[in-house]
Amino acid sequence: MQDFAQSFLLAGGLILEADPALVEIVLLSLQVTLSALLASALIGLPLGALLAVTRFPGRRALVVLTNALMGLPPVVVGLLVYMMLSNAGPLGVLRLLYTPTAMVIAQTILITPILIALTRQVINDLDQEYAETFRSLGVPAPTAIAALLWDGRFSLVTVLLAGFGRAVAEVGAVMIVGGNINHVTRVMTTAIALETSRGDLALALALGLILLTLALAVNALTSLINAPARMSGNVRRA
Repeated sequence: MQDFAQSFLLAGGLILEADPALVEIVLLSLQVTLSALLASALIGLPLGALLAVTRFPGRRALVVLTNALMGLPPVVVGLLVYMMLSNAGPLGVLRLLYTPTAMVIAQTILITPILIALTRQVINDLDQEYAETFRSLGVPAPTAIAALLWDGRFSLVTVLLAGFGRAVAEVGAVMIVGGNINHVTRVMTTAIALETSRGDLALALALGLILLTLALAVNALTSLINAPARMSGNVRRA
């Protein structure tokens, strides 16, 4: 127990002193996760809205597939990206394996189905309110999608936060394609796994506390953003 207490004290000291190794790992984690979230948002939000608004053959199958891919195992994603980026893979010539870019690719693949599925649900609910109006005015699909995305912006921010929370806590895929290389691809989750196996509980605890704080911050932001979204929804129904 004394060792655990000392580890907590050392972890607090690392955070308060802004230990350079700790800061480097945290900043790289945020860089990778935010880059993946941006790429996923550019893909997932329009595709989710498109699935909600348009009707075409095979749409139902795509919806089912997207929902199924929300539970895609991270290690499978990591393996597939590894095979694509390895020297023997089709993209090996780019030499992206064991780089932050490879980690961004893996996280993007992992969270894009989540953003598509959640966006489709948000936009589908809004489309049920406005579909008749759009049809009567002859609004084209691209304009309708843009209007619905804007109207659902508060709910969509919570979708993005859900994607961020999923990506920042990922360890399996980024471990496979990043290699957990010090000063290159070591992020919070992979560093926690490594330092725990080494017995360096202080750094692992410090990173764990920061990761937990990020998770709590995401949940708090989600609640704050959902409040005006619920209010505007109540106003529309009234």
